[in-house]
Amino acid sequence: MSPASGVELAHPTDFATLMTLEQHGPDTWVGLSAEYPWGRIYGGQVVAQSLRAALMTVAVDYLPHSLHAYFIRGGDLSEPVRYEVDRLRDGRTFCTRAVVARQSGGAILNLSCSFQRAESAAEVQTARMPLAPVPDDVRPHAEDWPWIMEKRPLVSYPGAGQSMGWVRIKDRLDEDPRLHVCGLAFTSDTVQFNAARSIHPIQVPQEKYHETFMGASLDHAMWFHRPIRADEWHLYQWDCHGLTGARGMTVGNLFAPDGTHVASIAQEVLLRERRSD
Repeated sequence: MSPASGVELAHPTDFATLMTLEQHGPDTWVGLSAEYPWGRIYGGQVVAQSLRAALMTVAVDYLPHSLHAYFIRGGDLSEPVRYEVDRLRDGRTFCTRAVVARQSGGAILNLSCSFQRAESAAEVQTARMPLAPVPDDVRPHAEDWPWIMEKRPLVSYPGAGQSMGWVRIKDRLDEDPRLHVCGLAFTSDTVQFNAARSIHPIQVPQEKYHETFMGASLDHAMWFHRPIRADEWHLYQWDCHGLTGARGMTVGNLFAPDGTHVASIAQEVLLRERRSD
């Protein structure tokens, strides 16, 4: 139920519907949340919907090249999210937007993003895709994600400081490149936690993790390098650069199956031991 209206919300069950935002005044949009079994809004959804709202305010020949976001508080599944866009600058090649995602309890995410018109320039790739089994050879991860996003994480062994996994949007999307870049943002808040968990001095089985630790995404940055299809498999490769102050610093690359480097990502995660006192 929505606290404001007392009306039962219809939770989207596919990505295209999730990205269908309703305009509520100048540069303001409202989006609904999928129903996640862990009881709060998935952070990647708020990033993707914020980016979608920002895209509504830029010309169609601009595409995002970077975004930076802070997760402020957990989102409430029982009410819509309001996205307020600030047009910071419109230039001939670049334009910049700021987005605040709000619910009745206050802001839940603050995002800045920059957009660029396509330019013909040097094309060089130095990042190399790591060796990994193909998605069909990796066991599906269906416990939390029976819909919208499909994950196939690889095992991250204790002490590795790394994690990898294949991810894609489950439903076939149309050709709109803006929808696919939002899909990439949606899938980006995943897989990295295992890189941080693997180097923690306390190692527990996956089923005991939530009893032992409190985890959350704190801040998130992405750089978009090349066009992608979010409904096709991509490989995330994450490295954890260390743990301090209950925070883990993770840095990752995203590759298409042919080895094309499509994005770079950095995220700080919360990895706090639960205390009995």
